[in-house]
Amino acid sequence: MKASICIALFVLAGAAPAQAPRTPTRTFHNHLGFSIAIPANWEVVNYSAEAKEEARQSAGSEDDRKGLGCAVMGLEAKHGAPASMIVEVALPFDCFGQTMQASDLPGFAAGASAGLQQNFDVGQPRFGTYARGTHSFWIERANATVKQQPAAAYTIEIACTVAKKAAVCWMTMAADNFELAAFESSLVSVDGDAPEPLVPETAFDKKPA
Repeated sequence: MKASICIALFVLAGAAPAQAPRTPTRTFHNHLGFSIAIPANWEVVNYSAEAKEEARQSAGSEDDRKGLGCAVMGLEAKHGAPASMIVEVALPFDCFGQTMQASDLPGFAAGASAGLQQNFDVGQPRFGTYARGTHSFWIERANATVKQQPAAAYTIEIACTVAKKAAVCWMTMAADNFELAAFESSLVSVDGDAPEPLVPETAFDKKPA
């Protein structure tokens, strides 16, 4: 299963990050066993069911179509102008019909760049792995510009893990380093682990095997 599922939803909806300013946060709990606390001044928006169905219909394989049909949008939020975004996408195992292990994360996320290239010109990505509590995470970061709009530059970052009931990815399209830092410093908890910042400073120190 590839992260093109998650990226397709994300699309339809760098440099080292600066220090995120301290602001009040709101925590969003997913019934599949994880949560994320993002800055309270980010606006939560509704994901379009029509866009999800469009992505499902255009998926390249039956597994991708099945995954898109099962995908759960737990959160979509935006902030600033031009707007940065934070998106949470989960793939419940009871719907998909099979479970994943930490060793499946590279394959789950392998299609990220290909999916992004539908709407973005994507630079050379960086990859990494790290741990949060008892869970392994996979991460990718790349600079990107909107096609035909080279001045519209973003940092795209996706961090994925496998929980007991689902695989989940948190993604951002960050317009500047402060927005990227807001994403990376958002506190996440998976399967009851103590909340920690989503992305540690050492996230890219260990490369995927």
